[in-house]
Amino acid sequence: MTNTARNVLVAMTIVLAVGALIVGNPRASTSGTVDVTALARDIEHEADHVTALELAQWLRDHKSGLRVLDVRSDSEFADFHIPGAEHVALSRLASLKPAGGETIVLYSEGGAHAAQGWVLLRALGFREVYFLRGGLLDWMDDIENPVRAANRTADSAWAHQAELSRYFGGVPRVGAVPGLPSASVGAETAPAATSAVARAKRRGC
Repeated sequence: MTNTARNVLVAMTIVLAVGALIVGNPRASTSGTVDVTALARDIEHEADHVTALELAQWLRDHKSGLRVLDVRSDSEFADFHIPGAEHVALSRLASLKPAGGETIVLYSEGGAHAAQGWVLLRALGFREVYFLRGGLLDWMDDIENPVRAANRTADSAWAHQAELSRYFGGVPRVGAVPGLPSASVGAETAPAATSAVARAKRRGC
């Protein structure tokens, strides 16, 4: 599934989740329980998510109060997860309580379940909460195994991405062709990470 298709799916998920909140509680936007206008504003301004590069930078900088929550299954989390992430089942998010100074980032496989979790936490009163755009698949593509096209000139943006990738044990590559090896810098890709993303891509979002 392409990044565009994943982003469309996530956007549709958010719209449906917000719609479900409105239908379930038609007075929510005025009762203070769910501020639908604020949710829509955050979505419009893309303040509902972070990219894999942004999350990687936060983790590397040891951002104060950062909690990264993996809402996939137990087995998927055990197989591979973003460094420092906690496993919290989607069904358990409703038991979380807002805490001052916390920044929460949710992620799932392709991002759809994490987007649903974002709506839920916002409805519970969380403010500094985001979901990882593109989910674990984008983390694998952008951090674990980023690829620079052979015809793209190396620039500061690529240098920064490659540096973050190596920090997390990733393998920056140049001129990769699907199904063929490519030039790379760093260690071999972790087998667990490779198998995890391969299965995820077979399943889709």
